[in-house]
Amino acid sequence: LECDAFCKEKILHRVLRNVNSQLLVVRPDLNMAAFEDVTDQEMKSGNGMHFNIHYYKTTTPSAGMPVAFSVQVEDKSYYMCCEKECGKIIVRFREGEVPKEIPGESNVIFFKKTFTSCSSRAFKFEYSLERGMFLAFEEEGSLRKLILKKLSREDEVDETMKISF
Repeated sequence: LECDAFCKEKILHRVLRNVNSQLLVVRPDLNMAAFEDVTDQEMKSGNGMHFNIHYYKTTTPSAGMPVAFSVQVEDKSYYMCCEKECGKIIVRFREGEVPKEIPGESNVIFFKKTFTSCSSRAFKFEYSLERGMFLAFEEEGSLRKLILKKLSREDEVDETMKISF
């Protein structure tokens, strides 16, 4: 039995958009990330919007392309991870760097999958430690917060999980 092992292969620099063309913005001071309408001016400063998508080589390619996310906010680097809190899995951004090699399971790895077969520019990201749990957004008042969401059926199309670069 071979355990999953991940080794960093390449890094892409991208902004992440939802179905409404809003950009994912990380706000470490508020301990959250949300999809927001961003002005060109804000885009230039790029604080918390320009993600590094770290691609890993894997010993189990069937699950999808393993990726991890990090982002610069001011002069600090943050990586995305998931943590259990009160029985729920919460998406968090922790200060620090994404590891170059991951010997086993990790709460920073997501499997990148195409959103639908006809859409090659849009993806969904499955959390590596919880099958069927995907990055998505949830409306909370005027916010569209980044969350992990369970896909009830394999063939279900959930627009809140659609993320494009």
